[in-house]
Amino acid sequence: MKKAKILVTGGAGFIGFHLSKRLLEEGYEIVGYDNINDYYDPQLKYDRLSILKGYDKYSFVKGDLADKHAVNTLFEENGFDIVVNLAAQAGVRYSIDNPQAYIDSNIVGFFNILEACRHNPVKHLLYASSSSVYGNQEKTPFSTDDNVDSPISLYAATKKSNELMAFTYSHLYGIPATGLRFFTVYGPYGRPDMAYFGFTNKIMKGETIKVFNNGDMYRDFTYVDDIVQGIFNMLECPPKPDKNGDKHKVYNIGNNKPEKLMYFIETLEKCIGKVAEKEYLPMQAGDVYQTYADVSELMRDFDFKPSTTIEEGLSRFAKWYKEYYKIED
Repeated sequence: MKKAKILVTGGAGFIGFHLSKRLLEEGYEIVGYDNINDYYDPQLKYDRLSILKGYDKYSFVKGDLADKHAVNTLFEENGFDIVVNLAAQAGVRYSIDNPQAYIDSNIVGFFNILEACRHNPVKHLLYASSSSVYGNQEKTPFSTDDNVDSPISLYAATKKSNELMAFTYSHLYGIPATGLRFFTVYGPYGRPDMAYFGFTNKIMKGETIKVFNNGDMYRDFTYVDDIVQGIFNMLECPPKPDKNGDKHKVYNIGNNKPEKLMYFIETLEKCIGKVAEKEYLPMQAGDVYQTYADVSELMRDFDFKPSTTIEEGLSRFAKWYKEYYKIED
């Protein structure tokens, strides 16, 4: 039986790389699409791609989601079975200073993906949402049934918009679509703008790390392999029509176990083998106090929940970091 042909947007990105590698190992044909912008070091993106290009069934197209013609051409020339849209301008803090990048990539870009799926029908569209849509709500754990009408960053607002847009396109044009609310993803070949990566850089250089809200924050840290397994389980299982005939569903993919930021830092220090100098600061604008995923629907529908501990995940990250940056123990 012929394996599906899958488009992975954000293909040179952190999750896109890990997902593509797993799918290639499973025998799928993968087309990666990415604009390789300089939001963080493009060399890391090229290094991820150099690994993927070693697989026979991998091809890569450099392009921007906001370029409607480029996206349409991509779809028309390939005839994708499944689309996994991971391309987005990421980061909460960057959205405060550079809002235009989020509208271009996350709103216009996602609209172009939806239009392309409308005119070139696919069996399943999976797209990245975010735990940030929950805002600063106090009720925990965060359930997909919760109201998410109070985003506290533009990044979160664009992700909530994606969910609404996907639902509408699913309703109007019958596109089977699944939204994935990721919770603080970390691991090897990760994003240098993420806190754990920045902490590691500074600890290695003997520089002071900034600890916001005095370390009194909780995050549902989720190891990248668990995210990939979650997506893999869903790929060929598009949502069944609900009572209104709509084929759209949203899932949390999180570790279901919030860790205090200070404990995360202490674990990272142990894995690296160095203690950080720390500067304690108040909460930053756009930050939330805690994230905590309710994954009961993920368990019910796919018999799966993330299970990698932060001790295990950070140990793997620290090992990769030292190898990648050629740091001697």
